[in-house]
Amino acid sequence: MTSLADAQAGICELHARYTDATFRKDYDAFAGCFTPDGEWRISGRVFKGRQQIRDGIAAILENFIRVLITFRTPILSVGDGAASGRTWIDERCAWKNGNTNIAIGLYYEHFVEVDGLWLFDWRLFQRHYTGPPDMTGTFDEHTDYGPPPAMPPLDANTGDMASVRWSLPSD
Repeated sequence: MTSLADAQAGICELHARYTDATFRKDYDAFAGCFTPDGEWRISGRVFKGRQQIRDGIAAILENFIRVLITFRTPILSVGDGAASGRTWIDERCAWKNGNTNIAIGLYYEHFVEVDGLWLFDWRLFQRHYTGPPDMTGTFDEHTDYGPPPAMPPLDANTGDMASVRWSLPSD
């Protein structure tokens, strides 16, 4: 059985690798944070497998000078070599068009440990706020799945809150 402390340390390391890859715009490293058939659900989009995830983050980050993500401590439910959890994040965004904003959101996540390395197997992002740091921006409402360890179903998705801003083609 995987201990909570070991899982939390490995998952915090995974979040750090993800933040580093995002800030540096290293799309291969970003995709490498996921299992080969992992799934990333964000802004109404579903990216399946490392190649789609890589292509998705490349298209998204094309709009930014930099994005710095800060992960909060994940709330985990741990099994043997697998875990699920929720992690609150905030992002500081510098857009190529000169705009800036922060975003606050929640990731629902499923993790697996492969050869001692924790990876994302499934992630669903809910943005809860976007705007200036003084919190005068836009708050978004989402389904409340209850307290941890409650999770959304694997086919859950969120509304498309960013594809137009990211210049992504319609699905």
